[in-house]
Amino acid sequence: MQVDILNKEGKKTGRTIELPEEIFGVEPNNHVIYLAVKQFLAAQRQGTHKVKTRAEVKGASRKLHKQKGTGGSRKGNIRNPLYKGGGTIFGPKPHKYEIKLNRKVKDLAKISALSTKAKENSIIVVEDLAFDAPKTKTFAGILSSLNVNVSGRKTLFVLPEYNDNVYLSLRNIPTVDSVMLSDINTYEIMNSNVLVFTESAAKIFTEEPVEA
Repeated sequence: MQVDILNKEGKKTGRTIELPEEIFGVEPNNHVIYLAVKQFLAAQRQGTHKVKTRAEVKGASRKLHKQKGTGGSRKGNIRNPLYKGGGTIFGPKPHKYEIKLNRKVKDLAKISALSTKAKENSIIVVEDLAFDAPKTKTFAGILSSLNVNVSGRKTLFVLPEYNDNVYLSLRNIPTVDSVMLSDINTYEIMNSNVLVFTESAAKIFTEEPVEA
């Protein structure tokens, strides 16, 4: 997949980069994308929800009246779930929401997500960003030049490493986020409308693996 490298003004620099077909040109597997997104969202849940049962709420344990002969129903004690302030029947208990996925499945999901964005022509490569100091206005100008922050579309900047000035420049723009290439996941890819790779981040895909 041949992609033009743009400058900060949104114009072609005359340079291109070849993104590997085995990552950006496969047939997307929608099911593994679903599984990976489901796992990510499940991991965000703390699972600390809790209600008290009749064994945990306050109240005397004496039986309210004898079992038979009153004409009323059997009630047990005041902590009966039928009474106000009584315990909750089958209420939520703390538990984990973790979903296990094999590494190969997660890798396939990430590749499928990147290939989906490539098919949608939603991948842009821009020259490396460098800021002497955080400046949201400057970053907003770059977004406008790249024509990516239109009608509230979500944009994800993929960086080779963490850059404090870049992060501080974009964090106040609600539809823009950034992530290091090593930390990118399927959910973030699918949750964005446009992926913007910096040139250094995109070149990592073309580097030959180092033999051990």
